[in-house]
Amino acid sequence: MFGGEMPELPAEGYPDKRNIPRMDFLVLFLLYLALVLLGFVMICVGSKTHYLQGLTSRGAQIFSYIIPECLQRVMLRVLHYLFHTRNNTFVILHLILQGMVYTEYTWEIFGLCQQLEFSLYYLFLPYLLLIVNLVFFALTCVTNPGTITKANELLFLQVYEFDEVMFPKNVRCPTCDLRKPARSKHCSKSGPGPSSSALTQQTTFSVRGCYIRLEAAIAGVCDRCVHRFDHHCVWVNNCIGAWNTRHFLGYLWTLTASAATMAVVSAVFLVRLVVMSDVYLQTYVDDLGHLQVVDTVFLVQYLFLTFPRIVFLVGFVVVLSFLLGGYLCFCLYLAATNQTTNEWYKGDRAWCRQCPDVARPPAAEPRAYRNIHSRGLWGNLREIFLPATARYERKKK
Repeated sequence: MFGGEMPELPAEGYPDKRNIPRMDFLVLFLLYLALVLLGFVMICVGSKTHYLQGLTSRGAQIFSYIIPECLQRVMLRVLHYLFHTRNNTFVILHLILQGMVYTEYTWEIFGLCQQLEFSLYYLFLPYLLLIVNLVFFALTCVTNPGTITKANELLFLQVYEFDEVMFPKNVRCPTCDLRKPARSKHCSKSGPGPSSSALTQQTTFSVRGCYIRLEAAIAGVCDRCVHRFDHHCVWVNNCIGAWNTRHFLGYLWTLTASAATMAVVSAVFLVRLVVMSDVYLQTYVDDLGHLQVVDTVFLVQYLFLTFPRIVFLVGFVVVLSFLLGGYLCFCLYLAATNQTTNEWYKGDRAWCRQCPDVARPPAAEPRAYRNIHSRGLWGNLREIFLPATARYERKKK
């Protein structure tokens, strides 16, 4: 995999031939990255608690006194369009970001790795994963997630058992006017007028004594009931349900694998470059005029100065690999236990048949939610990758 001659570096690039002051931007960047990751984890963990919701509401009220009312209305309209209407904004953004990453990989890393005689199998692996990823991405975007209609309503009602806690019997969707099968949910559009508390969440912002009411749909914007509803993904502009969960898992797995592969190839290139150039054996003069041995922090900063775009790409795909890998593990956990994101999120609050989001009065008897749909590991995976209702629909057509 390795061998060949190292790409020629500029003579002034070696740290012992000039005084390079130690910089603090790497430490600041790592602290910033740690805060971002910590915030992401807090949102994921705290989203199931009322404390974070109250904290967000108080923060919005504070900002409402600082930001002008006209700007707030514009921001609300933009957020409403991006997250509460069905549009291809994030699909286009996804393709642009993916194209930029692969363009940088091809332009900067591929050619230099060829000079070092890297194996072409390793260099072309990210492109192979990209092709497979785009196939799964397209399938996730266009596949029917399991829309419930008058024609298949009775079929879906027989698939899963009602647990009488999160999914009670004889409940009709107020929008579709259909009986709601177990594990289904309506992905609704927000709109004016009263709406069910199970479908909408009302957020109130105080603006200099005035109140702006924003009714936003909790689960998405497709305006349809979806069988085995998991969530609405803005990156594919589609709901994730019984019939396209397998495509979504394939898309997420190949996206994670492509980012991780690109990170490994790029990191190995930088390490190989450092080893062949003997930069780690050099010395430099610090701000106080003392001779210092090159350490890891200085080495990373030196590489950032010499190959800024490559180091930035490596940092980006490494962080992306960890985020996607964590989310992939979460999705695989849900698949192995036969749960959906919607059920996992609402599981600890589903104590009441008709009002799962309302605080339980002291006199009411608690009814704990229990997953009754798990059929064992292989049975759960078979249900995702070979959904029976999808095969039945194909036979009918």
